[in-house]
Amino acid sequence: MVIKTQILSVLLAICTCLQAGWAMDPWYWSDGQTVDRVIPTPMEEHPGNIYLETETVWVKTPQKMPEKPRSWRLLDDRGKMIRSGVFSDEKDVIPSRIQIGQLEVGWYRIEFLVEDRRCINWTTCAVLKKLAAATPQDSPVCVDSATAWFAKDKPADQARLASLAALAGINWVRDRLTWRELEPRQGELVRERTTYDSSAEIQTLYGLKVLQVFHTTPGWAWNEELDGDHPSGRFARDLRHVFRFCKAISQRFKGRVHAWEPWNEANVSVFGGHTVDEMCSFQKAAYLGFKEGDPDVIVGWNVYTTVPTPRHTEGLLENEVWSYFDTYNIHTYEWAHGFDTLWAPARDAACGKPIWVTEADRGVKYVGPEPWCELSREDEMHKARYIAQSYASSLYAGSTRHFHFILGHYYETNNGVQFGLLRKDMTPRPAYVALAAVGRLLAGAKCLGRWDRLDQPDINLFVFRARPDGVERDVLVAWAEKKVDWAERNKTDVEFSLPQSWGEYAVYDYLGRELEKIPNELTGEVIFIVLPAGVTRSLQLSTLKLAEKREEHVCPVVMQVQIPRENSMKIAPLPWSQGFEYRIDPDKVFEGNVLAYNFSNKEVQGTVRIAGKPMDWAIKPSQWDLNIESLGQVSFTIKLSIPAGQDGSIKLIGDFGPAGNTVLAFRMHGKEKQHEQ
Repeated sequence: MVIKTQILSVLLAICTCLQAGWAMDPWYWSDGQTVDRVIPTPMEEHPGNIYLETETVWVKTPQKMPEKPRSWRLLDDRGKMIRSGVFSDEKDVIPSRIQIGQLEVGWYRIEFLVEDRRCINWTTCAVLKKLAAATPQDSPVCVDSATAWFAKDKPADQARLASLAALAGINWVRDRLTWRELEPRQGELVRERTTYDSSAEIQTLYGLKVLQVFHTTPGWAWNEELDGDHPSGRFARDLRHVFRFCKAISQRFKGRVHAWEPWNEANVSVFGGHTVDEMCSFQKAAYLGFKEGDPDVIVGWNVYTTVPTPRHTEGLLENEVWSYFDTYNIHTYEWAHGFDTLWAPARDAACGKPIWVTEADRGVKYVGPEPWCELSREDEMHKARYIAQSYASSLYAGSTRHFHFILGHYYETNNGVQFGLLRKDMTPRPAYVALAAVGRLLAGAKCLGRWDRLDQPDINLFVFRARPDGVERDVLVAWAEKKVDWAERNKTDVEFSLPQSWGEYAVYDYLGRELEKIPNELTGEVIFIVLPAGVTRSLQLSTLKLAEKREEHVCPVVMQVQIPRENSMKIAPLPWSQGFEYRIDPDKVFEGNVLAYNFSNKEVQGTVRIAGKPMDWAIKPSQWDLNIESLGQVSFTIKLSIPAGQDGSIKLIGDFGPAGNTVLAFRMHGKEKQHEQ
């Protein structure tokens, strides 16, 4: 009887999914990782002045005041004064905190004024709606937290950041790890407890799943001869170091780190400027190491950034690397209105695997001085309005997990951009409250499609099946905006209404405040319309086609070409994109060294052959017979001549019998000959 009941439950769940339209869709994907969760409540100290609805709000006063303020006032996100108060003349110092009382859901700015009403300092607070149910294990709403770095060796601050993420309904957080700090000597992970251990443990205890990324090669693994002046920013040339490190850390952090990204943005100069084949060979070694240490851990692609390009996708497909990642990870700093078209190459590269966008933002310039680097009031609002737009557009464009960059206070002086959702003292910017609205109202969301209004091109309408407040619902995310930059945003108004036959609904604004009715006009401020589940099934929704899932074939043998960094050249196949490819002198025979590794526990034997090259390229020899011992490495030489001005790919296939086939493909350019004047 128990078995029959279980079977009926499964069939009922399948029918429910089919009715929703996404049971057989690859976008409906469970990451397989679960953590213990409860409905989060604030820490007793209320870090960041962040409270839940119905709580009495107390605001910590700023520590530094140029002079004693006489009064304070509380403003909402539109600059409207909500409350005010005065300080006693009898005391020489102002109190460490002031009682505001109960407030509605929203973001607030508290200004401290002197007698002539000048504001001499200010702080912020927020009130969130308490989650009615624990965040679903498959929710797409995630955030980059970098907790181990932001709160380095400060467990108390790590707990505060974890608490604020959990209150916002976050599922996954992305953290940072430095390889050279964890393995300063070859083969010896530091034994003592590190900031990475405490951060992973604390975030997991707060019900957050942890995605960890590492980079920065330790000195003992450098190859200065091949990598030049900045070897720490390059991959370790010996992939055995990569395999062993990944195996060791997946074992060490098992149960506390639930997914890994090997390296960060390897295709751009600041993180090594690697070629596609280097990224593929590194990925294969890292994947095999991670899975050896923890077969159940998620291994993401060593995340790609800048605009996805067909050239990068071609390199991944030629190297047949799709079997060596569980999720295809990218970063984006483009406008959300371009995600659907810009990510077409990424959808192909994913090969039917889930796409994770593990950094996403559109930078806003700060105006305040360091170290606070505050945004202008107008730009604070622009950023807050953009949060839900970014998440909704991303999920429509193909992602299953979207991580906003970044939770903590973070700015870059080279471009003058402030990214943080929190201020320096963890008090909230309006965008943090907007994130909490997304976390609650798009909890467990799956995008059903976009509702296109051809006669109203400035309207954006995305339809989701989600679980806001723990109940399955159809949720519309709607706004009106032109494809413009920050200065021109929030100037669009478009008439809007829903079919009357849809009946009851609830509607919330971009900060998660419930509205009495649906506005007659859409603006740049997102509204969430919560409807009965299934009510939108009659709509003709547009969806994007994902690539077919390919047959899996993991081989423990990995090949890697060793070409000096000086032979790489930067390319930009699309505007704002960046990648690197090899360039050699056509007047000389180029000798390239190829390494083959065996990451299995027994010796393998096989043959490597040239499987593809441009017709008039000369390559010798065309075949190599190899024996590779367990965890061993062998090398062989390839001699290559390329006509001037040509470029193309060389593909090698290794057949290692029972161990399977392995592939290496790399792209080469012949330098143009210089003509005499």
